[in-house]
Amino acid sequence: MTLTPLELTRPASVTDAFLQQLVARVPGSSGATWKLTEVYTGDVLVELPQSTPEDIERAFAVAREAQRKWAATPVRERLAVFKRAHALFVEQARTVADLIQVESGKNRRMAIEETCDPPMVMSHYLKRAARLLAPTRRGGPVPLLTTSTEVRLPKGVVGIIAPWNFPFATGVSDAVPALMAGNAVVLKPDNKTALSPLYGIRLLEQAGLPEGLFQVVCGEGPDVGPTLIDHADYIMFTGSTATGRVIGERAGRNLIGCCLELGGKNPMIVLEDASLAEAVQGAIFGAFGNTGQICMHIERIYLPESRYEEFKTAFVAAASALDVRAAYDFGPDMGSLVSVDHMRRVKSHVDDAVAKGATVLCGGRPRPDLGPAFFEPTILEGVTSEMVCGVTETFGPVVALHRYRTVDEAVALANDTDYGLNASVWSTDVTAARAVAARIESGNVNVNDVLATAYAAKGTPSGGVKNSGVGARHGDQGLLKYTDVKNLAVLKKQVMGPRPGQGYEKYVESMLSGLKLMRKLRIR
Repeated sequence: MTLTPLELTRPASVTDAFLQQLVARVPGSSGATWKLTEVYTGDVLVELPQSTPEDIERAFAVAREAQRKWAATPVRERLAVFKRAHALFVEQARTVADLIQVESGKNRRMAIEETCDPPMVMSHYLKRAARLLAPTRRGGPVPLLTTSTEVRLPKGVVGIIAPWNFPFATGVSDAVPALMAGNAVVLKPDNKTALSPLYGIRLLEQAGLPEGLFQVVCGEGPDVGPTLIDHADYIMFTGSTATGRVIGERAGRNLIGCCLELGGKNPMIVLEDASLAEAVQGAIFGAFGNTGQICMHIERIYLPESRYEEFKTAFVAAASALDVRAAYDFGPDMGSLVSVDHMRRVKSHVDDAVAKGATVLCGGRPRPDLGPAFFEPTILEGVTSEMVCGVTETFGPVVALHRYRTVDEAVALANDTDYGLNASVWSTDVTAARAVAARIESGNVNVNDVLATAYAAKGTPSGGVKNSGVGARHGDQGLLKYTDVKNLAVLKKQVMGPRPGQGYEKYVESMLSGLKLMRKLRIR
């Protein structure tokens, strides 16, 4: 493991003037601010205004006014904004990556990959949105004489509560289909990572998104969340299961819909015939990519007894060789955790496991010499359900190895959790791996990959089952969830009842005969 003393210069693009311009759009009438820090060093970057309930109410009022005009704008004109935005986002990817790294502490590779998510989402829905939003004529109950048309209407103002682990991807990407559908958006990013989504909104407005349509409010969840939910017409949330329950309950009281992508305790099953080199490489990214701060990252690896020692030796060697440090270039393999508080939480999980009998195969310690929130890539064995990290999402660079004797046992162990967000199966026999994947209780399952193949497939819905969430992003569902459906039905001739002089018994007889005939002819 390469560990070097902290010597760092902030990216040239991240000037004080630039940061002040970004945070200037956040309402904060009370004057209260949050000290937004550079994660690698702990130095204060900028004072982020904290929004009051009155600020949030005003943001929704402005958004609603802008949304009425936006909803009346033809879909092709709305989509034209995102065609221009796609080019801008790609052009400015390096500046966005600078902001992401400064505020989150992730390594350069993960930062630049995160910048690609909004353009990918835009590209997908630029192909699909016009068709999905167009009125769709359906059959009515009486052939030829009735019609029913499915009309899609925007919800109104969508509230998005974005997490700190992928602030740009969730803060912007989740807003794109909502805006395409004709909605306004009020975003609450995490205080720690508000800079990159603020810049994303600026780029959207440079592409022609009407000012006022995309609002941002900032503050701690308990202070900002209730007012935001109470004024929204729909909520999109990414975060912990505990917070998701609170949000879902409040949304339910308000009779508004919500989509919740929540926690995971994601398993990886290595089958006996898997390529060792490929599985180890996948496990390195699955466990330590983004410093383990990915909702879909791997926290449990199940290995056949016959290959356990072989995999363990290779995996520990690969993890121990990772280049872990603070840098704004593509050198390091892993960066920092997002904050000192989160580092302490990860450490507490490891300490609890060790105290209860788990063995640390590598890592297991904070590295304050590298930066305030660094933690070594950590591999454990002997983890049990009595340990916090055995059942609870750690959300850090910590993974546990487990043995299994049969594939049935591996599947049972993978499913032995309250979560169901993501899973991974590795084998040189794709057919066998798909059969195992079909048995895993998870919203996403990757074969010979850990997470990227599923998440980057924007045409397929991505969500969780069990305690990992409700609803999904991506796919047709990822746009249609931001719409209401109007059923516009037309009766061309008054045939919905007995004809003049016809008794009701005769009418019923003809109606029932008609139902049989339509089924036989497959008309209805």
